[in-house]
Amino acid sequence: MKTRHCKPGGCQRLRWTTCLVPLIAAILTAGCTLIGPDFKTPGATLLDEWVPDDVPGISSQPAADTQWWKVFDDPVLDKLVQTAYEQNLTLQIAGLRVLEARAQLGVVTGSLYPQSQALSGNYSYNRGKESALSDRYFNQAGLGFDAAWELDFWGKFRRGIESADANLMANIASYDGVLVTLSAEVARNYVLIRTLEERIRLARENIKIQQRSLELTTNQYETGSVTELDMQQATTQLRNTQASVPNLLISLEQAQHALSILMGMPPQDLNAMLGSNYGIPTAPAEVVIGIPAELLRRRPDIKQAELQAAAQSAQIGIADAALLPSFTLFGSIGWNVNDAGNDNLGDLFNANNLAFSTGPSFQWNVFNYGRLKNQVRVQDARLQQLLINYENVVLNAEAEVKNAISGFLHSRVEAGYRKQSADAAQRSANLSMLQYTEGVSLYQSVLDATRSLASQQDTYASTRGNIATNLIALYKALGGGWEVRLGNDFVPTGVRDEMRDRTDWGELLDTINSEPPALEPDADLWRSPDW
Repeated sequence: MKTRHCKPGGCQRLRWTTCLVPLIAAILTAGCTLIGPDFKTPGATLLDEWVPDDVPGISSQPAADTQWWKVFDDPVLDKLVQTAYEQNLTLQIAGLRVLEARAQLGVVTGSLYPQSQALSGNYSYNRGKESALSDRYFNQAGLGFDAAWELDFWGKFRRGIESADANLMANIASYDGVLVTLSAEVARNYVLIRTLEERIRLARENIKIQQRSLELTTNQYETGSVTELDMQQATTQLRNTQASVPNLLISLEQAQHALSILMGMPPQDLNAMLGSNYGIPTAPAEVVIGIPAELLRRRPDIKQAELQAAAQSAQIGIADAALLPSFTLFGSIGWNVNDAGNDNLGDLFNANNLAFSTGPSFQWNVFNYGRLKNQVRVQDARLQQLLINYENVVLNAEAEVKNAISGFLHSRVEAGYRKQSADAAQRSANLSMLQYTEGVSLYQSVLDATRSLASQQDTYASTRGNIATNLIALYKALGGGWEVRLGNDFVPTGVRDEMRDRTDWGELLDTINSEPPALEPDADLWRSPDW
C-alpha cells in the first residue's frame, strides 16, 4: 500500500504507474479461471411412443396447436381462457416473481464492478484543548471518495450471475407452469359446469315423466283400478328424483364460484360470459399428442426443475471460491480542513489538505477450511437433490400423460356403451308405460324402467363430461398452452403502470419476448436480457 500527502504541486509529480500496473495486471488475470463444476443437463429415460400407431383416435404427429382448448370448438371456452390469462391473480403473482428475478439478476451483475463506491462529507463544530497556537473552539470539514473492487479471479461473481440467470429462467418456467394449470383448470371447471347443467336438464325431464306417471296412478287409484301402493311408489320415486336436483345445483354453483376465482372476477359477472347451455364440449375425433421426446421441451415444470439444478450448480463454484484468496483494489481520496490554526474552511480544496491512498489487498481464510469445505459439500448435496428431483419430475410427467391417455380412451369406450344403455332405458320406459296403461304389466315394471332411465341418462352425461375432462388432463400433462404468453407482458398494463409510478423500474418492466432456451450439456448459462 502506498499512502501520500501532496505538497503544493506534488500531485503533478505522482507516478500513476505505481497504481495502474497492479490494476491492469489484476484485470488481465481475472476471468481466466472459472472455479466450480459446469452444469450438465441430467439424463432422463423416456418412452419411444405414448401408444401404438394402430390406436384409433390418437395421433403421434408433432403437436402443432399450442392453444389446445380450441379443439373443442367452443367460443365460450375460448373467451374464458383468454380472460383468465388476462385477469387471474395467481398468474399475476407469478409474473411479479419474474420481475423480481430480473431485478435480482441486475443486483448480482453489478458485483462484477467495483462493489464499494462511496462519496462522503462531514462538518463538525469542536471544542478542543486551549493553546497559544490554536483556538479552543474551531470548525472542521471534510470531503472524500472511497472505492474498493474485489476482482473476480476465480469466477465467483460470474458463477453468481449464472445462478441468478438460471433462477430468472426458472421463474419464467414457473410462470408458464401456472399458465398451463390455469388454462386446464378453466377448461375443467367449464366442462364440469356444462356437465352439471346437462345432468340438471335430464333430471328435470325425468321429473316431468315421473309426474305424469304419478298423475296416471293417482287417477287410477281414485277410480279403483289400482291400489294405493302404486300411487305411493310413484310419489316416492318422484320426490327422490326431485331431491337430486338441489345437490346438483349446489355442485353447479360451487363450480361457477371456482371458475370465477380463476377468472379474477365476482361470481355474478361470470353468468353473462357463460350464457345459455351450450352442452358438454365434445372431443375431436382424433387427438394429436406428439411423441414423448417433446415432453422435455413442452412441460414447464421439467424446464423449471432443470433450471433450478443449473442455478444450484453455480452455487458450488461460489462456495469453492471461498477456499481461495480474494484480491481487492482500493482507493481513497479526500480533503480535510479546520480553522483551529491558520487555515479556514474556505481552504478545503487547497492542495495541502488533500490526502489519498491506493493499493491492492488480499484476504485468505486459511484457518477455516473445515467450515468452508463443508459449505461446498452442502451446496453439492443440494445440487444432487435437484438432479434427482429432475428425474422424478420427468417420471411423474410420463405417468400423468399415460394416465390421461388411458382415461381418455377408456372413457370414450365407456361412453359408447352408456349411450346404448341410455337409449335402451328410454325404450324400456316407453314400453313399460304403454303396457301398464293397457293393463298388460304391473306398475313395478314402470318404476324399474323410469328409475333406470334417470340413472342411465345421468351416468351417460357424466361419462361424456369425463371424456372432455380426461382430454383436458392429457393436454395439461403434455404441457401445452403456455405459448400464448410469448410476446406479451408478464403483468397487466395497469399493474406495471402502478409499479412504474411508485418506483423507477427502468427497462425491467418491458416485455420479455422470447422463450427461455432449453439448456444443453456444458451450455453457457449467460442469456441475453432480450428475453
